[in-house]
Amino acid sequence: MKITAVRAFRVSGSYIAPPEDGGGRRRLTTAFITIETDEGIEGIFGPLFVETAVLVRMKLAPHLLGQDPLATEHLWERLYRSDRHARKGYEMMAISAVDCALWDLRGKAAGRPVYRLLGGPTRERVDCYASIQVNTDDPAVIRELAQQAVAQGFKAQKWFFRYGPRDGLEGMEKNVALVRTVREAVGPYIEIMFDAHMRWDTTYAIRFLERVEEYRPRWLEEPVHPDLLPEFAAIRRTTRVPIATGEHEYTRWGFLQLLQTGGVDVLQADPDWCGGISELVKICVLASAFGRPVIPHGHSLYAALHVIASQPYTTCPMAEFLVRAQPQKQHFFPRYVQPEGGSIALPDTPGLGIALDEAKVEERVELP
Repeated sequence: MKITAVRAFRVSGSYIAPPEDGGGRRRLTTAFITIETDEGIEGIFGPLFVETAVLVRMKLAPHLLGQDPLATEHLWERLYRSDRHARKGYEMMAISAVDCALWDLRGKAAGRPVYRLLGGPTRERVDCYASIQVNTDDPAVIRELAQQAVAQGFKAQKWFFRYGPRDGLEGMEKNVALVRTVREAVGPYIEIMFDAHMRWDTTYAIRFLERVEEYRPRWLEEPVHPDLLPEFAAIRRTTRVPIATGEHEYTRWGFLQLLQTGGVDVLQADPDWCGGISELVKICVLASAFGRPVIPHGHSLYAALHVIASQPYTTCPMAEFLVRAQPQKQHFFPRYVQPEGGSIALPDTPGLGIALDEAKVEERVELP
């Protein structure tokens, strides 16, 4: 089997946002890539940032044409070494997309879901945590949403802080109030997590964590910029609250540095960005050697589900489900995959299970 074409295309269509995302009709635009072969088997992956899909066509496609699509390790290395700037950022995100599309193709060629090719399944369903993003401090709204997630079967939920150092002690008190409100709303047996979204500094994080330890957060995510590895370690040394990061890290080498500095309890590698499915599996091996769980960032639900389903529960205990964003991310798919009772059943279709619903595509533009 040989790769005969690598295509990237932008799709647009009308989208009605759910109430949690503000509601109303919008114009939604995203991108996908496909990898075609001389045997008629095709791999697909998306949705992607348009600029990532353009890089696939401009930078990576020439290195793929004529190659064996099942040789995923060889192709990953070939793409990684094709440009000295492919180590991080958008080009690594483009490599990630290609790798995921190749795994989709590989699964279709074998007639098996990808998790079976990776060594799974290790379970029948993948537990999820609800990732809840709101633009309000109203405790009544926060309590309602927190309890709603519990009623839907989620055993864990994550919230996003709206305030940082520039907002002073008054802003810190509002962040503390969010933690307190969520804990009181869900009771003692639901895990609660919080994301600072890279906006804090070390001193602010340490002072904040002193105030919220009593509420037993499962983790504080990205309290400082992801490049400040020593600062993550400094924060972690002062608190019993676990520290999570990795959403904005790339490849096994980046995660090895993160683990070696001792600044992380939970790794959040994203298969869309970190190097694809092939690289996420290697990151899981590294993490298991350090005794750290990998809970992938929720941008790519499909790729993450297959990797999680192939790993021991202690290595990959659960997936992130972005309550507000997933309806948009899955809009162009034939069916909407979401947790039932807090977990998602493993797909049984060959490949990743990604498909494009042409009825929802109002405009399709091939990218150069």
